[in-house]
Amino acid sequence: MRWTFVNHDPALAADLLHEYVEGWVRHDIPAVLTTLAEDCVVVEADGRSHRGRDRVEWWMKRWFATGGRVEGWQITSSASTGELLVAEWQRVCSSQGGGAMSVVGATIARPVAGRIGHLREYVTARF
Repeated sequence: MRWTFVNHDPALAADLLHEYVEGWVRHDIPAVLTTLAEDCVVVEADGRSHRGRDRVEWWMKRWFATGGRVEGWQITSSASTGELLVAEWQRVCSSQGGGAMSVVGATIARPVAGRIGHLREYVTARF
């Protein structure tokens, strides 16, 4: 079966994942939260999950407060099927006690009423 990259949901912003990523790059927690549904689920590449916008806010505040930094995050390709948003990316982050780490990965998200309802990240390579 071939993927068809069309947006069947007019409430879905085609650049929703881009807005999510740009918020992280700017360290702008309110901008990231704006892209998420109230009862969202965000699953990190290591399997940790954060349920609800309040929990995502707590996680982001804690991560930034303990030295986490997004140095760069570039989406290299993205698409929408109307029911799924997908993006491949390259990201450089640093965390407390560690140097910068570059990773290549992908995100799959399900929109709900124009917001991200479920988002899961996968890391395919670390440098």
